[in-house]
Amino acid sequence: MSIKNFILLIIVAGFFAGCGNNYVPKPAGYPRINFPERGYQTYTSQCPFTFRYPTYANIAKDSSAGAEPCFLDMKFPQFNATLHITYKDVSSAKNFFQMSEDARTFAYKHTVKAEDIIDSQIVRPNKVSGMFYDIEGNTASSLQFYVTDSVHHYIRAALYFNSRPNKDSLAPVIRFIHTDLDTLVRSLRWK
Repeated sequence: MSIKNFILLIIVAGFFAGCGNNYVPKPAGYPRINFPERGYQTYTSQCPFTFRYPTYANIAKDSSAGAEPCFLDMKFPQFNATLHITYKDVSSAKNFFQMSEDARTFAYKHTVKAEDIIDSQIVRPNKVSGMFYDIEGNTASSLQFYVTDSVHHYIRAALYFNSRPNKDSLAPVIRFIHTDLDTLVRSLRWK
């Protein structure tokens, strides 16, 4: 047997010996999320409303083109998320109806990717009412709401993550922030 044939025999034997085990890939994993301790502070400004928001969030005026004075961005830096808050004056019943329909339309634009949209009516004794949209699935925005006194004030908010939507990895964060948004709505007061 020549050396070439001997080497070829070893290579072929090694090839067949290496194919005996079935390779099983590991499932995708997600990094551990360390949630901050809950704490709240009061937002006050020249805007005609106040509310409580998390101490681990930062609020800044919306700096995008066309932003009005009471358009805000509540940033959650540790989650790479932003709650975009817009405030508008209610000037008439027609104006109020149009803003409410716009909020519903914005929420239901996610039906293409959404698995479910759960809308819950908001009714608070402090002259705050509205609708909360919990949008399930791989959507750009998972939580949206609007609140109003239906006479003078109207706020709409939508939560966005600065990452590709993945319901499995974002679900714990969405649940965590959902509690913060509930606190915001419950504590909202008009000036």
